[in-house]
Amino acid sequence: MNSEKNDASDVIDSSLLMINSFLKHLESERRLSPHTVSNYQRDLKEAARVLRQPDWAGVTVHDIRSLVATLHRQGKGGKTISRQLSTLRTFYRYLMREGIAKDNPVMDVRAPKSGKRLPKALDADQVSQLLDAGIDKGDPLSLRDQAIMELFYACGLRLAELLSLDIDSIDMSAAQLLVTGKGNKTRQLPMGKPAVTALKRWLKARTLFVKDSAEKAVFLSKNGKRLSPSSVQQRLKRHALERGLDDHLHPHKLRHSFATHLLESSGDLRAVQELLGHADLATTQVYTHLDFQHLAQVYDGAHPRAQRRSEDDEESS
Repeated sequence: MNSEKNDASDVIDSSLLMINSFLKHLESERRLSPHTVSNYQRDLKEAARVLRQPDWAGVTVHDIRSLVATLHRQGKGGKTISRQLSTLRTFYRYLMREGIAKDNPVMDVRAPKSGKRLPKALDADQVSQLLDAGIDKGDPLSLRDQAIMELFYACGLRLAELLSLDIDSIDMSAAQLLVTGKGNKTRQLPMGKPAVTALKRWLKARTLFVKDSAEKAVFLSKNGKRLSPSSVQQRLKRHALERGLDDHLHPHKLRHSFATHLLESSGDLRAVQELLGHADLATTQVYTHLDFQHLAQVYDGAHPRAQRRSEDDEESS
């Protein structure tokens, strides 16, 4: 028994010695900054912990893949795991140079891809701050921009979808838009009352910009041409700053806010998928990563059994 304990202790000591020797190499030979060396040390300690203080010379590709899987299960992101693997690759190049390891078990192991990060959604107050401030502005460009912002939020449009809208895409009597999305697929989208009102006001002012009667674009520039993506992005950024919001507001943030708020209120993932024009439900599911505390509050405030439970608790207290 004592022999087994001594063997385990020897492996741990050997593991730490290799790490410390590598860190000294980084400091003295490669002259890396203390901060960078500290990062290498942290990554190697984490790897040693997960691999249970390994004999580094005996670590296999299977062990490294097991390490990746464990870190992934622990909630580590793709970038974090990728950095961990980069540290280990550098470590093993050093061990091979010193004749301690025969090969580099990390060489062909890759981190899982990180999911695309979506922009943070505006909350309801921020949306009101953005959209309500422009209601009383009557100059033609402000009317155009107000209609653009209302449609982004009311319909969850992509920038390209909004810019491709033609006059015959609009059905005012039904309060609907016919939108052409990715893959040239079309979908009908409902418009809320504020969006309809803003669009009507802009269409009256649009006649001031028309220079060619054949131009069918809903949204025109001062020159009477279909608006460019950069123009919309710049105008949106400008209005956000004027109304006290940050300068990172862009069209997709309003689309994301549309999807998030709709899911929070309805929970109907399939309906939101249709409205967003996603071919794959898995794409829409990215929008379900909402704040759990908020969801819990929605549940407590809306679910019949949650309400009944709180009433019973009050009676028994």
